Amino acid sequence: MSQTTKLLSVATAVPPFCLEQRDIATAADKAFAHRYGAYRSLSRVFESSGILKRYAVRPLEWYFEPLGWAERNQAYLDGAVTLFIEAASKAIEAAELLSSEVDTVVTVSSTGIATPSLEARAASKMGFRADIERVPVFGLGCAGGVTGLSIASRLAQARPASVVLIVAVELCTLSFRLDELTKANIVATALFGDGAAACVLRAGKGGIAEVEMSGQHTWPETLDIMGWSVDQQGLGVIFDRAIPPFAEANMAPAIEGILNRGGLALSDFDRLAFHPGGKKVVTALERAFSLAPGTLNHERDILAEYSNMSAPTALFVLDRLIQAGLPSHTLLTAMGPGFTTSCVSLRKVA
Repeated sequence: MSQTTKLLSVATAVPPFCLEQRDIATAADKAFAHRYGAYRSLSRVFESSGILKRYAVRPLEWYFEPLGWAERNQAYLDGAVTLFIEAASKAIEAAELLSSEVDTVVTVSSTGIATPSLEARAASKMGFRADIERVPVFGLGCAGGVTGLSIASRLAQARPASVVLIVAVELCTLSFRLDELTKANIVATALFGDGAAACVLRAGKGGIAEVEMSGQHTWPETLDIMGWSVDQQGLGVIFDRAIPPFAEANMAPAIEGILNRGGLALSDFDRLAFHPGGKKVVTALERAFSLAPGTLNHERDILAEYSNMSAPTALFVLDRLIQAGLPSHTLLTAMGPGFTTSCVSLRKVA
């Protein structure tokens, strides 16, 4: 009988610059109000987002300098490697392992270009073995943390006793754009921050939780909901459709379909946990899954304290759940470009 994959540890990391939401709102007002007629009405998002602060790889004034691809991507390389090392090192230590014992590393990131990829750039300082297997994953956006956890769990299951590390690193602040006078850009400026999270998995005994099953659902004809545009200035966010109403109408049936394929139902879970894309998204998810208002308390707290960091954010929520006492049966989900939802079922180890 094969041994199930166990989650051994979860760790998080944030960059050094803490930006208060009120300071970002003031700076955005100076940058956009005199150039963009719709800005005044849109600026309410800074207060309604549910975000109090976020962390960034550069100080606030840096984002108001003339920036192109070269400057933004260099900041990505510098900041992402540093965060990778911090989050990965903490997760490995929490799992009571050494970096040299890691057999496979899954790296999830969509906010910059790194070739060689981040784990290769971090390998020397991390002390990875020369024969470590590298699995860089790009393009999953906000769904990346949960999908990366799913990929890592299957890799661990395929090779019992092997140690698999998954690291999700996103530097969303590098997509802040002064040249884009659009609703999507203002919303992104109010919502996104930088961060990293890492997990260690291994098939065998012990651990925090058993990875019971996982799955994805991609809706057809939804490429326009979320993604990146690319030009000489860098990455620009695409929000061509409102995500909260889409989530409220479509998330529950999609998740139910995934669970049914694994012989599970929503009623089997003690806690549904979500990537908090924004305050309105969290509220929409409570409605979609018939949860009492305020049920997703950890999601709201992570959003307030760290903002939406894209892929790592769901793993921040998982870490908070573990700190509070992981429920017996938890379903972790996220939505991202595609438009896709991904979920992982976790059973607490007794």
